[in-house]
Amino acid sequence: MPDLTGAVWRKSTRSNAGGNCVEVADNMPGIVGLRDSKDPTGPVLTFAPRAWTRFLTSIKQQPPRY
Repeated sequence: MPDLTGAVWRKSTRSNAGGNCVEVADNMPGIVGLRDSKDPTGPVLTFAPRAWTRFLTSIKQQPPRY
Protein backbone atom coordinates (compact mmCIF):
# COMPACT_ATOMS: atom_id res chain seq x y z
CA MET A 1 0.00 0.00 0.00
CA PRO A 2 1.44 3.39 -0.95
CA ASP A 3 2.03 5.96 1.78
CA LEU A 4 -0.77 8.51 1.46
CA THR A 5 0.23 10.60 4.49
CA GLY A 6 0.73 13.76 2.40
CA ALA A 7 -2.45 13.32 0.36
CA VAL A 8 -4.63 16.39 -0.08
CA TRP A 9 -8.17 15.16 -0.69
CA ARG A 10 -10.80 17.05 -2.67
CA LYS A 11 -14.40 16.14 -3.38
CA SER A 12 -15.57 15.38 -6.85
CA THR A 13 -17.28 18.21 -8.70
CA ARG A 14 -20.04 15.65 -9.42
CA SER A 15 -20.78 15.16 -5.72
CA ASN A 16 -24.39 15.52 -4.70
CA ALA A 17 -25.97 17.09 -1.63
CA GLY A 18 -26.93 13.67 -0.27
CA GLY A 19 -23.34 12.86 0.57
CA ASN A 20 -22.72 10.30 -2.16
CA CYS A 21 -19.23 11.57 -2.87
CA VAL A 22 -15.80 10.44 -3.81
CA GLU A 23 -12.60 12.27 -2.98
CA VAL A 24 -9.48 12.38 -5.10
CA ALA A 25 -5.90 13.05 -4.06
CA ASP A 26 -3.74 13.88 -7.06
CA ASN A 27 -1.05 15.98 -5.39
CA MET A 28 1.52 13.23 -4.95
CA PRO A 29 4.02 12.19 -7.60
CA GLY A 30 3.34 8.86 -9.25
CA ILE A 31 -0.01 8.10 -7.59
CA VAL A 32 -3.64 9.20 -7.57
CA GLY A 33 -5.88 8.16 -4.67
CA LEU A 34 -9.65 7.71 -4.72
CA ARG A 35 -11.82 7.16 -1.61
CA ASP A 36 -15.38 7.37 -0.31
CA SER A 37 -15.84 10.71 1.44
CA LYS A 38 -18.18 9.12 3.99
CA ASP A 39 -15.38 6.77 5.10
CA PRO A 40 -12.11 8.76 5.05
CA THR A 41 -10.25 6.12 7.05
CA GLY A 42 -11.54 3.30 4.86
CA PRO A 43 -10.04 1.71 1.78
CA VAL A 44 -8.41 3.76 -0.98
CA LEU A 45 -8.11 2.86 -4.62
CA THR A 46 -4.81 3.96 -6.13
CA PHE A 47 -3.98 4.62 -9.74
CA ALA A 48 -0.84 5.43 -11.67
CA PRO A 49 -1.34 8.87 -13.27
CA ARG A 50 -1.67 7.43 -16.80
CA ALA A 51 -4.20 4.85 -15.61
CA TRP A 52 -6.16 7.62 -13.84
CA THR A 53 -6.27 9.64 -17.06
CA ARG A 54 -7.50 6.60 -19.00
CA PHE A 55 -10.11 5.91 -16.31
CA LEU A 56 -11.44 9.49 -16.48
CA THR A 57 -11.49 9.43 -20.27
CA SER A 58 -13.47 6.20 -20.30
CA ILE A 59 -16.10 7.34 -17.79
CA LYS A 60 -16.54 10.68 -19.54
CA GLN A 61 -17.43 8.78 -22.72
CA GLN A 62 -20.23 6.85 -20.98
CA PRO A 63 -23.77 8.23 -21.03
CA PRO A 64 -25.01 9.34 -17.58
CA ARG A 65 -27.06 6.80 -15.63
CA TYR A 66 -29.39 8.30 -13.05
